[in-house]
Amino acid sequence: MRLIFTLYTRDRLGGKAIARALNERGHRTTTGGSWSAHQVLRVLSNRIYLGELTFRGITATSAQPAIIDQVVFDGAQRILAARGEDYSKRAANGSDYLLTGLMRCPSCGKAMIGTRAHGHSRVYRYFTCFSRLRYDTARCPASRLDADAVEHAVITALASFYRDQRDLIADAITAAQASHAASRDGQRVELAAADRDLARTGTAIDRYLTAFENGTLDSEDLASRLAMLKARSAQLRARRDELASQVATAPTAPPAATLRQVADHIADIVASGSHSQRKGLIEVLIARIKITGPDRIVPVFRVPQPPAADKPEVSDGTATTRCAVAADAVPAMTNLVGRVGLEPTTGGL
Repeated sequence: MRLIFTLYTRDRLGGKAIARALNERGHRTTTGGSWSAHQVLRVLSNRIYLGELTFRGITATSAQPAIIDQVVFDGAQRILAARGEDYSKRAANGSDYLLTGLMRCPSCGKAMIGTRAHGHSRVYRYFTCFSRLRYDTARCPASRLDADAVEHAVITALASFYRDQRDLIADAITAAQASHAASRDGQRVELAAADRDLARTGTAIDRYLTAFENGTLDSEDLASRLAMLKARSAQLRARRDELASQVATAPTAPPAATLRQVADHIADIVASGSHSQRKGLIEVLIARIKITGPDRIVPVFRVPQPPAADKPEVSDGTATTRCAVAADAVPAMTNLVGRVGLEPTTGGL
């Protein structure tokens, strides 16, 4: 620990260089693994090395002998702040980023998460691969994405898609209806099996209750077996209802008026909506975003469905949009149709 602080404050090495030096000298982490820049930065901001201990919001000073001098620790914090490397500020709150949870790293498949860096006059926002953030570019070389540019590109594409891509939506609905028809027989078989299992579970519950009433089963055994059977029954009932909905509900082409309403609503939110309204709109209407190049992304859109009693409803405070929110609520809605499917190419970032 002292070597880490010395290399950082005296020799002014960065987190990556320190991790490399530690590994070359044969030092290992407490779990026996190699050091990463992420772990080095955590050490540099950890006050436990000053002798402090924190538990449930209560901090005790001088709880143990200090490893690092206060002056050295404070010097490290100043350098961390100047370099924008303070570990506690590296990963940002996901709610601050419109596209949280929608993108995967094209190199390693890990989530792209919102991060920020503090410059001299402004804060820079990025989407960074989780592997790169935690272990540096040695683990994943994927470039960071300018969060402001990505969010602007997606909002722009969202504003035009439902107004300009009617033919693409119609093709997607046709493909989804064909897929629904092809899978319906298998779903009916599974639905019948779920009904049989649910009936058997109900019979077993009745049998245990009868045994308890007859005095051949004690209360402890009854409680444990009933809990297990009721949990199983709840799972089966949920799956049965899901299958019944899938069998009965075929994808439907939204009327032109509905698409106009959605497009107008999006335009209003883009023009004057709050951050939370924009985020809610994206979560409802965009299934995922593919990163196809260092300056190119492809959003995958969901197709709105006519209102139904069992459809999710999302309200943003100014109007209500009914939409297929679950990934499988509109089967094949995100599959390819023709060359790009529900993936109109988004311009460079």
